[in-house]
Amino acid sequence: MANEIERKAVNGIPAFLALLLGGAAAAYLLWHGGNTGDTVLVIAGVVGGMLSMIALTGLFAVQPNQAKVLTLFGKYVGTVRTSGLWWANPFLLKRSISLRVRNFETAKLKVNDKNSNPIEIGAIVVWQVIDSAEAMFEVDNYEDYVRVQSESAVRTLATSYPYDAHVEGERSLSHNAVEISDQLAGEVQARLEKAGMKVLEARIAHLAYAPEIANAMLRRQQASAIIAARTLIVEGAVTMVEMALKSIVEKGIVNLDEERKAAMVSNLLVTLCAEQPMQPVVNTGSIY
Repeated sequence: MANEIERKAVNGIPAFLALLLGGAAAAYLLWHGGNTGDTVLVIAGVVGGMLSMIALTGLFAVQPNQAKVLTLFGKYVGTVRTSGLWWANPFLLKRSISLRVRNFETAKLKVNDKNSNPIEIGAIVVWQVIDSAEAMFEVDNYEDYVRVQSESAVRTLATSYPYDAHVEGERSLSHNAVEISDQLAGEVQARLEKAGMKVLEARIAHLAYAPEIANAMLRRQQASAIIAARTLIVEGAVTMVEMALKSIVEKGIVNLDEERKAAMVSNLLVTLCAEQPMQPVVNTGSIY
């Protein structure tokens, strides 16, 4: 397993100036040897010029939030992270790798949730390379690795939870976004850690029922909402009726027998639970 080794390179500006002086000296030797007919000076000038040109290829620039991974004949020798102009052995292969924070959005995946309902789900993963050696050498293509592993984690997560919670206390994809996002980040991080990458954030960006069941699920949600509303209305109406009867008895407004109490309860419940306003009926005679 390759681990990053931070390497210090030679400052590029002094090295560039030194190579320019070396090239100028080689040119002078070549010129002077040609004028005097000194073969030794000509050879020295040619060799010096060639060495200067080869040495110039050792110059490289490192941009902010970028690293250069250095290898020598297939062997990893270190990584330069400090931005600027540097010089290193010309025979070193210098490969750039970005250390910037990057976003990746998965495709809209069609999977079955915990209840086997087909859903569409997509996520956004914010990630960053923290170990250049692992990212470069542990996987074939680290960007493609992020894509495949993120989509795999999203599929695994989607099959572990239902779209909607139909049991009290049950976690669902639609109602527990924060907890689900935290778990998704952990799932992706566990897969990307071996490749030298860190997941900064992961969250669900798209969540919907598959088109073939969307209408049926919408009717189910509407029915659930209506039932919940009706339940609340009935509970409130019963409480209000109970309070009304208790207040009448305590204040001694009127003495009601069981039949009149039943009639009053029936009328109040119909009035309080009805969707349309009730029209009052004035009774001018006895109810018996």
